[in-house]
Amino acid sequence: MKTNSNKILTEKIIPVSILLCDVDGVLTKGEVIYSDQGIETKIFNVKDGLGIRLLINSGIDVGIITGRSSSALKQRCHDLGITLIYQGIKNKITALNEIIKTKQIKKDEIAFIGDDLPDLCLLNRVGFPVTVSDADETVKKAAAYITTAKGGCGAVREVCELILKSKGVWKNTIKSFM
Repeated sequence: MKTNSNKILTEKIIPVSILLCDVDGVLTKGEVIYSDQGIETKIFNVKDGLGIRLLINSGIDVGIITGRSSSALKQRCHDLGITLIYQGIKNKITALNEIIKTKQIKKDEIAFIGDDLPDLCLLNRVGFPVTVSDADETVKKAAAYITTAKGGCGAVREVCELILKSKGVWKNTIKSFM
């Protein structure tokens, strides 16, 4: 964690109503795999997936803003119930502005998880900017929170739990698993 105190961190998290994520390096380890037929494959972490579902079930929206496009991502989003999907985005700010307008939310209500230079523009414009532990060093400087987990290895789950705990709904959220 980068911020000076848990109180400051909690103050940034309480207004969050939507979590936006980059994909490669955040929801995946950042590796691109192609089959012999040229089909791109991605490996997603199931713990991240459960964290996303817990957020959505708690009324916190989740969306994707990524520069690359992939049918594997489209399928993963469908499986998790993510409907805000911006793939192949060259200008991530345009996608962010569209989400703000469509959802009628303020920048303070947005958390974003990124890992590399194309994510700086969003990290500098949201209320709760987050990077994964193996993010680029320049990108880490823009974060209010740096995960302990690496991208594709439970970092998104870590952030989902942090949001739910900070909002005081974690215990209620996990009751169905008891």
